[in-house]
Amino acid sequence: MAKNILAFGPNGSGKGTQGAIVKEKYGIDHIESGAIFREHIKGGTELGMKAKEFIDKGDLVPDEITIPMVLETLGKSKEKGWLLDGFPRSKAQAEALDKSLTEAGMNLDYVIEIVLDRGIAAERIMGRRLCANDNNHPNHIAFDAIKPVEKDGKLVCRVCGGELSVRADDQDTDAINKRHDIYYDTDTGTMAAVNYFKNAGGAKVISVDGSLGIKEVTEAIMKELA
Repeated sequence: MAKNILAFGPNGSGKGTQGAIVKEKYGIDHIESGAIFREHIKGGTELGMKAKEFIDKGDLVPDEITIPMVLETLGKSKEKGWLLDGFPRSKAQAEALDKSLTEAGMNLDYVIEIVLDRGIAAERIMGRRLCANDNNHPNHIAFDAIKPVEKDGKLVCRVCGGELSVRADDQDTDAINKRHDIYYDTDTGTMAAVNYFKNAGGAKVISVDGSLGIKEVTEAIMKELA
């Protein structure tokens, strides 16, 4: 049976890693909000072109453009099921998405929340490395279980041997704080979105301790999804 899942967790919580594991386990589509924008813009869709106008100006894409884009992408995965990662990021987006899913006849089955202290999350961000082949290949210089491997004198992806890079904003404390300010905001930000779904009922909310190891976090999630 298809599962429809929202995944929440601050930058540095391992949300992308866990999303990839859930995708593999249940054969559902792992959909990242950034990829939705790129797909529509690359495809030259009407919504994509409208979004590009805002992105090119450095502005946030309005919800009236973003929500239909998200729904269209989710609709393509209706039979398989999906895990949506990176959206919604605010209480207003959560309310709009919930309403739109209902109108589209799509159930939301689970909400996964990876809970992590803000200070630990910031430390983890600065140690992560991105694989050129797949950003969901976990590589982190501080964790033995997912440390990159050394080849010809340089570190490469532990999964596929791909080239690794560091996001500039992962080393910028101001940029990290800006991202976390949005996530940890319980009034209007992403945590407010999490709390909205906790109070809305319907979907089962799975909250797990993100300070545990990758394997332990996975086990905690799988136990509730089974």
